[in-house]
Amino acid sequence: MIADKARFRAARKLERTAGFRLPDHAFSGAFLESVGTAINFENLDRRTHEQLLTFFRDFMDCKCKNAPFCGCPERKFTLTIIEFRELGLDHRQISAHLLDEYGIDLYPADILSFLEDSVHMLEAIRDVAELQGREKLAENAIEHIKKIEH
Repeated sequence: MIADKARFRAARKLERTAGFRLPDHAFSGAFLESVGTAINFENLDRRTHEQLLTFFRDFMDCKCKNAPFCGCPERKFTLTIIEFRELGLDHRQISAHLLDEYGIDLYPADILSFLEDSVHMLEAIRDVAELQGREKLAENAIEHIKKIEH
């Protein structure tokens, strides 16, 4: 999963603030739990503080009972990458935007591979939808394929 490859670049800064070792994988359970409870945001530099707040706002805002371990953050992150692609950003631009906006490092090659896999998944959805006569679903899949491949 693409979220498993996302790393928070300022993880070492957060370690110094928290006073203990943190994983740098942005969507690992230990990172999500630690950042949500053990980080004093007042001790962070302005940029890291803003990136973490944006990260929380965009990916951690869910009402699930077992949040943040419910899978919602990872799904929101995945959708964000697809939305960036559909807005016209290429894999390098998406990588740069994730780093700037959220402080998340993700290799452009990993993003490109994820987008290719997404197209294959959408093609399978389209094919099954057509076999089952679900025209609207097939049309939606085709539309998303075109936007990602553009």
